[in-house]
Amino acid sequence: MADKKKVVVAFSGGLDTSYTVMKLSHDMGYEVYAACANTGGFSAEQLKTNEENAYKLGAKQYVTLDVTQEYYTKSLKYMIFGNVLRNNCYPISVSSERIFQAIAIARYAKQIGADAIAHGSTGAGNDQIRFDMTFLVMAPGVEIITLTRDKALSRKEEVDYLNEHGFFADFTKLKYSYNVGIWGTSICGGEILDSAQGLPESAYLKHVTRQEESEMRIEFCKGEIVAVNGEKYDDKVKAIQQIETLGAAYGIGRDCNVGDTIIGIKGRVGFEAAAPKLIIEAHRTLEKYTLSKWQQYWKDQVANWYGMFLHESQYLEPVMPDIEAMLLSSQRNVNGTVILKLRPLGFEVVGVNSADDLLKSKLGEYGEMQRGWTADEAKGFIKVLSTPLRVYYGIHKDEER
Repeated sequence: MADKKKVVVAFSGGLDTSYTVMKLSHDMGYEVYAACANTGGFSAEQLKTNEENAYKLGAKQYVTLDVTQEYYTKSLKYMIFGNVLRNNCYPISVSSERIFQAIAIARYAKQIGADAIAHGSTGAGNDQIRFDMTFLVMAPGVEIITLTRDKALSRKEEVDYLNEHGFFADFTKLKYSYNVGIWGTSICGGEILDSAQGLPESAYLKHVTRQEESEMRIEFCKGEIVAVNGEKYDDKVKAIQQIETLGAAYGIGRDCNVGDTIIGIKGRVGFEAAAPKLIIEAHRTLEKYTLSKWQQYWKDQVANWYGMFLHESQYLEPVMPDIEAMLLSSQRNVNGTVILKLRPLGFEVVGVNSADDLLKSKLGEYGEMQRGWTADEAKGFIKVLSTPLRVYYGIHKDEER
């Protein structure tokens, strides 16, 4: 008998991937390797349950691929450097996570010599593109299997199949679907499908548990977080998690984003992302004090492209490391502590304390006193600056406004 073909299933533990593992192993004759790529969204308990269920479903082997630190080092760090928010709103949480999950799966498939890779994406979303494109580039020649997409399977068909083969789990269709990760939780379904409605309190996983205002201090060194409220962190992931815990107690970071999907339709998603919102606003504010006007301008341009490419499954585009190099260079003087005031459902930036604060120039204080130039020099500067306008309107007097 010929050896069975090896297939790696990108296994989240949900209905679609559970069906995929069982179908491939029981009916299609594959040797199934269930791999859960964790970018910080799974608890230890969830991972344990995933492992137990994978073997019940017929997997030959289960593995957790923990790429949380890699996800920070190769993506989150640069999103913070760039203050990346899609449509000035969404912290690109799920989009960027999927890329690194796909990379981890492709790497594992090559490691074990897999003949195929399977995932549970449907044909109606962005994730199918993120997974397929990454696999095509990183694991060329490896077959891609997508049973849910190819067969247009309904939830009932999948549940019935699992039950008929002795696997029972709670796959109840909930009003909302959630994707929990280190860089935020996305919320889909329910009122999100109606453009005229917002999400009710019950839709959020994290609720306001703290009423009194408090102060948060985030310290940055070369653009990276090094301390939260005076506590030092070598592990940047733990620093993000601590900021999330403190901010989530106030329900900070809730919003809805409407954007253009890769497949060409509009998409709407709700989310709660306390840590990204607090970190990005703190970092952006510190840059206002420590970067030049043109550093900020050009960094904003490339950061916008960086976020768009992440969202649209172009992380492997060769220009990305070039953009990262510029973002990294721009952070050499982004040092200091940002003080924020937290309150229920909101926050504000109070100020910064930085040795690289350009506001502390000895040349003068804005609107108060100049020390680097005289009054006559100011008049001369203004006159020279006005020259192009004086030339133009001197000739085109009929266009005066």
